[in-house]
Amino acid sequence: MSVLVCLADHAGEAVSKQQLLQTVWADTFVGEGVLTRSIFELRRVFEDEAKEPRVIQTIAKRGYRLVVPVTPANGAQTPLGLDLPATFLEKSGASLRGWAWRLAGSAALLIALLVGLNVGNLRGRIWSRTSARQIHSLAVLPLKNLSGDPTQDYFADGMTDELITYLSQISSLRVISHTSTNKYKNTYKTLPEIARELGVDGVVEGSVQRAGGRVRVNAQLVYAPQEAHLWAQSYDRDLQDALTLQSTVARDIADRVRVETTARERERLQQPRPINQTALEAYMRGKHYEDSVGEGSSFEEGYEAAAYYRDAIREDPTFARAYVGLARAHIHFVSPPPQDAAIVKDALERALALDSNLAEAHVWMARFKQVHDWDFSGAEDEFRRAIELEPNNAGAHDLYGWFLDTLGRLEEGGQEERRAQDLDPGQDHLMDGYNVRGQYDRTVEISQRMVALHPNVGVWHHYLYAAYVHNGRYREALPELQQTVICYGHPELAAPLAEAYDKGGIRAMLRLWAKDLENLQGAGVPPVLVANVYAQLSDADNAFKWLEKGYVERDGFLLDLNVNPDWKPLRPDPRFKDIVRRVGLPQ
Repeated sequence: MSVLVCLADHAGEAVSKQQLLQTVWADTFVGEGVLTRSIFELRRVFEDEAKEPRVIQTIAKRGYRLVVPVTPANGAQTPLGLDLPATFLEKSGASLRGWAWRLAGSAALLIALLVGLNVGNLRGRIWSRTSARQIHSLAVLPLKNLSGDPTQDYFADGMTDELITYLSQISSLRVISHTSTNKYKNTYKTLPEIARELGVDGVVEGSVQRAGGRVRVNAQLVYAPQEAHLWAQSYDRDLQDALTLQSTVARDIADRVRVETTARERERLQQPRPINQTALEAYMRGKHYEDSVGEGSSFEEGYEAAAYYRDAIREDPTFARAYVGLARAHIHFVSPPPQDAAIVKDALERALALDSNLAEAHVWMARFKQVHDWDFSGAEDEFRRAIELEPNNAGAHDLYGWFLDTLGRLEEGGQEERRAQDLDPGQDHLMDGYNVRGQYDRTVEISQRMVALHPNVGVWHHYLYAAYVHNGRYREALPELQQTVICYGHPELAAPLAEAYDKGGIRAMLRLWAKDLENLQGAGVPPVLVANVYAQLSDADNAFKWLEKGYVERDGFLLDLNVNPDWKPLRPDPRFKDIVRRVGLPQ
């Protein structure tokens, strides 16, 4: 409404965007997006069209003009029959009459006018009522890249991820994971639709713009059920302060939604130290590459991401997050190969020495202690510490849930898996839990959904293949196994698997698959996966041969010996109990 009053003060004249911003938001630094939104809302109310304006005309590269007639009221009655003091009307500068008043002659518009002019501090009273809208859950949509260079998308994605990470430290606020909000990049869905799909009541949207060594972030907070804008702000910083900037944005959002933060949370939300510009760019490129290849990436893809993190560390040896990225890139799918274990351990220890409050460092140290060291007590301590530091970290809850499942603590594991799903509804965090609980119909259902979402990701086809096998749906399992080998770069294996199935059924196919996996050992196939196929064939001798190899190499897949249904044929064998004991799992 203040924008409309400003335009009315200069009726018939072109008012520049800069003048509007300085007049309406004199004490606040905001971007042009806020002004554009205001003009859009005014046109919506007046049923005006930008291409054929009857009320507000856009002046290209300049600003806007109010083209509807405006006349001074000079004490005359408003269309609603309310007598307003002459001093009030004089202070307002102008009021709308004629066609415009007839179109907008409602109590709501009059209230909006009073709010715009702040009569009787009405704006403050209504604003305080608006701010009472409670936000208990929040989704940060991908920040738009306004740099005019699509190659800078990685930077906007990285800034989005950092903002989510900072907000995720607030225990009284439910914050949706980046992996679930990222699918709304360039979406045409409305904010209420997105909020309903994610189950949140607040949405943060905005943009990132880089220019030389500077970065600007525009952010706004929306109460999604009513699409009510509660807060907007722009921030301008040196590029080396990009992480500092996101910490500031997170604190401002926390203040705006009025969530309770503990003293420790407030301390952790304080501004981090500046990061070398080149190091920050290398780190964000590595993270963007990791996210783009997704779960189940190959060794080569992991090493390519690691190269970016090494560049970041060379530029800034005190950058703790870069060490975590390096460790994550070398851990791969479940556990690091023998030659990478020392790299992972050293990187995580360095990260924690530099920043003991870095939740991601604790998550991956927990993972390493679990799958490589088989130090289950130490792993649980690390998982708990990570979740304490970042209660909204979906990955931490997911990995902790699987950890608890492998120890036979299925009820606790299920709780963590459900929490992960609640924080990351666009991904799957329940399928492994359903599998160990024998709910194979649910694993098929989830696997089918994930394959539809990620048709070129081999790990999801393998999950669906295994789910079909557990349900005895062997004919349907075959094409999923074929698609698995194709996605992992071995299309030559697909046709022979089908031929084996046609000649000898599922057992012939499994035996060929076991031989294929043996031949792929040099390509990073964990030995326990070979053992797993032999177990399904009830070929105990070959299964234990490969289990022993997995034991020597500290293969993380050994940890599901007690819960994976594929090991059932081996469990009566004394050799099985012996290897379970040596790994340290519950007897």
